[in-house]
Amino acid sequence: MHSESHAQQRTGMAQSVLHEIALALAQLAETGAPNAIDLRSLPMTEADRSELQEALGRGEVSATLDMAGKSDIWETRHAGVWWVRHSGSGDRIASETIEIAAIPDILMAHRDDIRAAAARLSAELAAAAPEPV
Repeated sequence: MHSESHAQQRTGMAQSVLHEIALALAQLAETGAPNAIDLRSLPMTEADRSELQEALGRGEVSATLDMAGKSDIWETRHAGVWWVRHSGSGDRIASETIEIAAIPDILMAHRDDIRAAAARLSAELAAAAPEPV
């Protein structure tokens, strides 16, 4: 009899997470309240993680950020369900969450950054304006 290694055994965690995602997605649709599931805090095997990734699939939107390590963000084939993976040194996964939101927080520009960008652009336009004759 062939036995799978522990890392390859499915524990049922993927199905539990999928049920939790379904509830959070219904709540997002109803109230607009976002939610997140920290995958690294769960006792998931690699087989569980693969099962979850396969069940959620990949949608049309993805982004890669390079700040204090690499972050990969992609919307699953379910609108509003995002897989967010942050890697640290040596491309080791530092954190991994499923975010149930219209858009993950990490992709939203911070209001202070927007203010600074508006001021910078206005200053650049003022500096480039021709002198009145």
